[in-house]
Amino acid sequence: MSILPKITFHNLPDDKKQKLIQAAKKEFSRVPFYEASISNIVKQAKIPRGSFYQYFEDKEDAYYFLISEFVFDLNNQFVTILKKHQGDLFETMIEVFTLIIEEEENFYLLRNIFLNMTYKVEDKFSGIFRDHHSASRSFQEISSYINKDTLNINEEKELYYVIQIISSVTFRNFVERFAKDLSNEEALNNYRMEINMLKQGLARNKS
Repeated sequence: MSILPKITFHNLPDDKKQKLIQAAKKEFSRVPFYEASISNIVKQAKIPRGSFYQYFEDKEDAYYFLISEFVFDLNNQFVTILKKHQGDLFETMIEVFTLIIEEEENFYLLRNIFLNMTYKVEDKFSGIFRDHHSASRSFQEISSYINKDTLNINEEKELYYVIQIISSVTFRNFVERFAKDLSNEEALNNYRMEINMLKQGLARNKS
């Protein structure tokens, strides 16, 4: 199955392309993926059902395209924020987390995504740290912006696992924010506490 829209989608005029994207976004914001309907998407986009299949293989293709586009934009913002914080990974993640939970335009879409998290969705979101798009930055390039002097690591491979640990904590906090209907302030306070615990280390120094 394709993981990107067909070439016919990319050849669409921008206005028609955006109309289809907004129709898909509206449907996936309305209900979780498994309840979403291609019929509703084509009705909202005002295109024949057959046209949808000229642009995407199926509903899943359209869904993961939306996620990929969101993550691609987030990847660029992540690098900008990382540079602003002079490579401080922890402060960068706190700002990225804040950025996402305060997303009003995509609030319901993100809620449905995170409350129905799968390994494939989590893997897509992990793309903010690595190459997930032909025009995106590689993990190696992003790694070069991280201030490793602030991390208790000895080699690049360890940085990869540090990021995996932070990612897991981050995703769980996104899910908790939506599942428990926490306010942005509550969600941010919880996340900041956990990130600071990771930053300080979980083992007590007995010396």
